[in-house]
Amino acid sequence: MELTRAQAENRVLNRIIEVIFSSTDLDRLLALTSDLVLEAISGDTCFVHLYDETRGCLVLRAATEPFDELNGKIELKIGEGIAGWVAQHRDPVVIRDDKRADPRYKYIPELEGDRFQSLVSVPLVTSTGRLTGVVNIHTEQRREFTQEDVEFLEHVASLVAAAIEHTRLIKELGAKERALQGIIARTIQTQEEERRRVATEIHDGVTQHLISIWYRLNACERLLERDPERAAKELESAKGLVDDALDEARTAIYQLRPSTLDDLGLVPAVEALASRTLGDGYDVSIAADIQPDLPAHLETALYRVAQEAMNNIRKHAGLCRVEVTLESNSPNELVMRVVDHGRGFDPSAYHADRPDTSFGLLGMSERVDLIGGRFSMTSSPSHGTTIEVTLPIETQPTGDVDAA
Repeated sequence: MELTRAQAENRVLNRIIEVIFSSTDLDRLLALTSDLVLEAISGDTCFVHLYDETRGCLVLRAATEPFDELNGKIELKIGEGIAGWVAQHRDPVVIRDDKRADPRYKYIPELEGDRFQSLVSVPLVTSTGRLTGVVNIHTEQRREFTQEDVEFLEHVASLVAAAIEHTRLIKELGAKERALQGIIARTIQTQEEERRRVATEIHDGVTQHLISIWYRLNACERLLERDPERAAKELESAKGLVDDALDEARTAIYQLRPSTLDDLGLVPAVEALASRTLGDGYDVSIAADIQPDLPAHLETALYRVAQEAMNNIRKHAGLCRVEVTLESNSPNELVMRVVDHGRGFDPSAYHADRPDTSFGLLGMSERVDLIGGRFSMTSSPSHGTTIEVTLPIETQPTGDVDAA
């Protein structure tokens, strides 16, 4: 008899392992597990409640017939009912009869609890201690669940918990891969837009100035002998155009990669950025308490976020006080805040009303996320806006953070 039981239990465990390695279909695994467990220990009904971390509750995810129609429709708070208690305490529960006398029991009409006499409930917990759910086995006749029954269910539960965790990680990896593909696509788009902008500036600015200079120098050449005074004026005008062309070329180069960032470091570069971007009318203060010689990819990321934040301030905040702080929360963490005391806005309406600037916010957030940092933005009408970036100093770059 013991050999038959052991064989049945091993069959269940082996089938579960086969499904885990052959598929990431969690619903199939849970349905198969429910049927096999009932067969192995002669139960009548199996309920598998999975823990929804987002909502902080248990959700019925798998059930044997006829209760499978309730999948996804039954929820229990942690601590609510037998399953909720098991999830909260991470300990199995065995009830042989008279469930209603147990203060932990909660009657759920849809699950027809009165038709069952005995139950055993086991938590689904990963090897790292992460709660993934609860398995309940019910019998219509009174049943003396043995310690061997509980231990078998705990073995099953550990496999199912591992499979749930495996599926979760696969989904997270897929989501991160899709997000990375989106970041790459938007990065390429941003690069192309930046190239078009620079090309337009060169064409409309530097190129036009050079053409004007060429015509004026030709005029100087023709006038040099017969009208030296007029030739001198044309030459002065040409020199002015040269200065304008140089200024526009420097601006285009600066926007692509500021030399102050390479030559002087992050803080002087941010100071120069504020002066160039905001100019007069803004009360700007910059306070820094950070280590010198930060990794280049961190300096670049912080500079680009500050650049986008100041562009948004200039476009939307109005003349106001602006505070930029750079500080180290710890030897391994760096925080930058850009605070403006301007108009502010309602973040819930931001994407609909300002798709152009919401793209800028998304770009800042993705740039920070790409190097393992955290990005946050808070704002409200008439109370200004705060951009905060936290970066781990030891993080190495995993992508092109200077793409915009």
